[in-house]
Amino acid sequence: MVRDAGTAERWGMLADLLADGEVVILSGAGLSTESGIPDYRGETGRRRNAEPMTYHTFVSSAAARRRYWARSHLGWRHIVDAAPNAGHRAVAELQRRGLVAGIITQNVDGLHQAAGAHGVVELHGSLHRVRCLACGHRTSRHALDRRLRAANPGWQASSEMINPDGDAVLSADEIETFRTVDCEGCGGVLKPDVVFFGENVPPSRVEECYALTERAGLLLVLGSSLTVMSGYRFVRRAAAHSIPVAIINQGPTRGDGEALMTFDAPLGATLTALLEALR
Repeated sequence: MVRDAGTAERWGMLADLLADGEVVILSGAGLSTESGIPDYRGETGRRRNAEPMTYHTFVSSAAARRRYWARSHLGWRHIVDAAPNAGHRAVAELQRRGLVAGIITQNVDGLHQAAGAHGVVELHGSLHRVRCLACGHRTSRHALDRRLRAANPGWQASSEMINPDGDAVLSADEIETFRTVDCEGCGGVLKPDVVFFGENVPPSRVEECYALTERAGLLLVLGSSLTVMSGYRFVRRAAAHSIPVAIINQGPTRGDGEALMTFDAPLGATLTALLEALR
């Protein structure tokens, strides 16, 4: 299972650290690719050449918001139909056994919770919620989906390419004919309750994650390249507090230098094998 990722000795060390408990999970997009959700920087991202929506573009341009919501409206069906994979189920099982003290995810797909995990800190928010930029009111994405369907009864679009944050690639004509909706309470602009590129993670959420990291017996990174500081800072904080860091990812990561051990391996099969080793 980890024949390309290290020795049996390191594999045994990781199992021992997991068995000791107090593990904090830091998960990234690589954990969800086996559920059919692509990432930005891994292999699926490279195939798509995807450019994420930025906060500045979204708030400053009505045309950009129409483009985002048209694409996201179609792509949402792909996100909501995605099912947890073996990696998500393994994390939930580790938590059920009392070995996981906290889960921090950079993902916005809700698949940890769908697999049965609880108390998940969604670092970048969730696509399952929508927030009004004017009054701050939050509603479910399912409710928005019903409103968008009602506002676009004759709208027809299809796409075979879904980008990492759930938006589908559409033609200019398909986007132009799409109608957006505003906040039902105040008429303000609606935004998915996720942190766009160029937007800051709420400080209270960052502090919560720092606190989890500092209490960890092990920080286990799953499926993240740690390219952006948003997730990498927790690896740095763990290393600064002499907390061991283990990384399982397909490909190198920015945090490899701080890690006690790294494994270049598929997440689902590797985490399933770890569960078996713990039994």
